[in-house]
Amino acid sequence: MINFKKITSLFLFFMIPLSSIFAQEGWELGGFAGFSSYYGDLNPKFSLRRLGPSLGFMARKNFDGRICFKLAASYANVGGSDKKAIGEFERARNLSFSSNIFEASAVVEFNFQDFHSNRREDKPVAPFLMAGLGVLHFNPTTVYEGARYNLRDMGTEGQARGEEYGLVSGAVILGGGVKIDMNENLSWNVEISGRLAFTDYLDDVKGVYGDPNAIAGYHGDVAAALADRSVEIGERIGRAGRQRGDSKANDSYVFMTVGLAYRFIPIGCPSY
Repeated sequence: MINFKKITSLFLFFMIPLSSIFAQEGWELGGFAGFSSYYGDLNPKFSLRRLGPSLGFMARKNFDGRICFKLAASYANVGGSDKKAIGEFERARNLSFSSNIFEASAVVEFNFQDFHSNRREDKPVAPFLMAGLGVLHFNPTTVYEGARYNLRDMGTEGQARGEEYGLVSGAVILGGGVKIDMNENLSWNVEISGRLAFTDYLDDVKGVYGDPNAIAGYHGDVAAALADRSVEIGERIGRAGRQRGDSKANDSYVFMTVGLAYRFIPIGCPSY
């Protein structure tokens, strides 16, 4: 369940002290909201079948109207399910997950036209491209017999206790969008940006099926059941060593957001 009160409190905790630092010429502060979508072993065809929320806030430094540096803190919820898969194997596999993602990022933006440079050449609309790096925390979960479980703690691919994958990863961020001037202070920011994660475990699926007896010994009978859920709808397919996911490609996710940014403009003293 999404705890919007907790997320809002976290953003305000960082936003309030930073606002005095960034409230100088060339800096913008803003927020954004929209949708997120995941791509990986449980959604390999880049479809938009399952959209989750995404939101956050950002601080951006405009250097010369073309080059900008942006820091952002973001939240997203992503997920996937084999029940909606096209392939016969994926439907028989019958896995599913949902994960909250908390992300901190730093990117460089390039505007194709001068924007917010305080020069006569400034344009009211500026398309832009962006590239940078992010650090994210994720935690895939699923529902089984009415209860929600943290999949990482279940060792679903045969990981022993203490050998489970980490829940923090890096990511390469690529994207673009358009900035639209409202007035000298406010602008709309429409953005699509992809995250290429350094992990293949956003969805808890990477390699091959583990030995169900070993999984039960490490983490219990529920863990063994979560490792292979094919039996819930048909024949058991999870033989030890059989392919469970595609280990050749890491997972990724996309933000599609609309944001509002406020630009700080110093008020000059009158001359006499």
